[in-house]
Amino acid sequence: MIRTDAEYEYTVARIKEGKSFIAAEKARLEKVGYSPAEVKRGTDPLWSFHLQLVEDAEAYEKLKRGEFDELLNFQGIGPLLIGLRIYLGVSQRQLAQKLGVHESQVSRDERNDYHGITMERVTKILEALGVSLKTTVEVPAPSAA
Repeated sequence: MIRTDAEYEYTVARIKEGKSFIAAEKARLEKVGYSPAEVKRGTDPLWSFHLQLVEDAEAYEKLKRGEFDELLNFQGIGPLLIGLRIYLGVSQRQLAQKLGVHESQVSRDERNDYHGITMERVTKILEALGVSLKTTVEVPAPSAA
């Protein structure tokens, strides 16, 4: 997951370089005499990595537009908190200052997608970002036992 504008810019540059690198590698493999199937096997991992970069960039662009995925039973709360920070244009340093922690703590937490975060901590981050999170509860019908 891309977490900063600098990471986004780096990823976009890698995407641009990637296509020409893959084309050059394909040409090199063909020139050496590899079969089309061997060339495909040789370039498939490069394409896979390239497509992952494209997906990461698209996900970051989505966050910058304020498009967030729905949560179900709080699954994905970490990426949502990161996305909210990105959308609001708050740097990790600024969030750390608002929370009264060191910037490296926010960086570590985000690298781990806030894995194992407490609800108290979620609340503090949401408050620091000025965000309200509303939920709906869907209860199954009671069983007729």
